[in-house]
Amino acid sequence: MDIKIFIATHKPCQLPEQSCYVPIQVGAKGKEPISYSQVGISDRTGDIIRDDAGENISQKNPFYCELTATYYIWKNITADVVGLCHYRRYFANKKNLGTDQVPFANVLTEAEIESLMTEADVIIPKRNKYFIETLYSHYAHTMDGMHLDVAREVMAQVCPEDLKYMDAIFSRTNGSMYNMCIMKKDVFDRYSEWLFALLAGVEERVDTTGLTDFQARLFGRVSEILMNVWILKIQSEGKVVTEVTAAYSEKINWIKKGYWFLQAKFFGKKYTKSA
Repeated sequence: MDIKIFIATHKPCQLPEQSCYVPIQVGAKGKEPISYSQVGISDRTGDIIRDDAGENISQKNPFYCELTATYYIWKNITADVVGLCHYRRYFANKKNLGTDQVPFANVLTEAEIESLMTEADVIIPKRNKYFIETLYSHYAHTMDGMHLDVAREVMAQVCPEDLKYMDAIFSRTNGSMYNMCIMKKDVFDRYSEWLFALLAGVEERVDTTGLTDFQARLFGRVSEILMNVWILKIQSEGKVVTEVTAAYSEKINWIKKGYWFLQAKFFGKKYTKSA
């Protein structure tokens, strides 16, 4: 089974060396290349793949985040199984990614991915639980609910048959986030075609003039919700979806994240940066 799991990164940092993991420099257009040596991979030479090669939307990275890597994989990569994770988040077989001495000890191995994909069509991160918020209300309280309203308008025009899945996802209190996934390539291609058609419609309707860099990344955030819509849709078609732990390579301040969550929920304080 030919497996390629891409790791989106915009800067040099330590990355897993396993051969199935493929670093990709996102937002690469106009930037200096990143070499394999700069990401700690000693058995490969030259520079890592860039999202401005081949057919690409690298210039949209400030708005689309890691989706410029998703687009690159869709348009340029041939494999049996493809996937996307981040330099800070990986699919793992334990809650912690590793130790200071062995930082990626628990990242999914190629053998583990192959074993999972013999039964599944898709792997996604285990769902985040918001308890007192639906996916829609959480987005509206932390960002701008208008983005999701526009996405629903586009859905009604582009694929109205999927509105029932969108409405169901909007009302859920949990969801799989981060735009991370592992999919059989034909399923990934279907997902990408569906996703980017919807995002193109949202982009036509949302004015990004005057937004901060953080706010401008809205299309990457809307897509997190849309991926859950897609998952519900393909599950209704009989596709098998497996959830796996998403582990962080950096320490996360959960107290700060919880505080911001409550500030947004009860006092209308929008997020202005990542925790």
